[in-house]
Amino acid sequence: MADIRLDVSDSIATITLNRPAQLNAFTTAMGQELIDAFDTCDRDESVRAIVLTGAGRAFCAGADLSAGAETFVAPADGEPESFRDGGGEVVLRMFDSRKPIIAAINGPAVGVGITMTLAADFRLAVEGARIGFVFNRRGIVPESCSSWFLPRLVSMQKALDWVYSGRLVESAEAYEAGLFYGLYSPETLLDEAEALARRITEHSAPVSVALSRQMLWRGLGADHPMIAHRVESRGIRSRGASADAAEGVSSFLEKRPARFPDTVVRDLPEIFGTDLPVPPFRD
Repeated sequence: MADIRLDVSDSIATITLNRPAQLNAFTTAMGQELIDAFDTCDRDESVRAIVLTGAGRAFCAGADLSAGAETFVAPADGEPESFRDGGGEVVLRMFDSRKPIIAAINGPAVGVGITMTLAADFRLAVEGARIGFVFNRRGIVPESCSSWFLPRLVSMQKALDWVYSGRLVESAEAYEAGLFYGLYSPETLLDEAEALARRITEHSAPVSVALSRQMLWRGLGADHPMIAHRVESRGIRSRGASADAAEGVSSFLEKRPARFPDTVVRDLPEIFGTDLPVPPFRD
């Protein structure tokens, strides 16, 4: 991998945007490498959580603008509907992740540099970092599925302010708006991200975490709680008879740490699907 690094240590995978001389500006190659890295993490049973960060003094300065005025021009070949936003492809892969994702924003995060983090479960940032949804200032529009994610993470008025104006936003404002989980010094950011990764996974069954992640994220698009009820019922029925559930109860009764045997690659059940319409209301 040329534009990113992937390191795994003590159950945590760290994906580092690795173009520090270019402030980790996003490229097509970087996007594909990120997708490949998330694929690798999902296949690796030793990985319990993923930390996404940047090398050097920036997290990501946005799209690489080295092509000048042609930067955002789509290829001429192919049908218009076949064009796919590269940042969106990365974010959709993150949305499907079977492992929790923590973005450790170590410096400026602008354009795709901030929108790619919206599909993370947590965003930690250094104090003083600036972010910017600068698309309108570049003559384009939001990307990386941010028009879906952002209003679900902050108020609509705040999202509209940030997107319409394209202004740079201080990390303190983003924290107060609920976009950031916490603000930390540059020296402690990665330690805090890794501590959070362990805290949310070390006592939990990996399959349960993977399913819970998808239940909560996909539930944001449901238009009736009955959809959640059906998914949860399938999940309880499936996992209630699992070796993990037996171990979870036994370890609690025996007052010892749980040793969950099931794996995400082998034992993840299908509890979602397309057969979840909203039924008529009961009398």
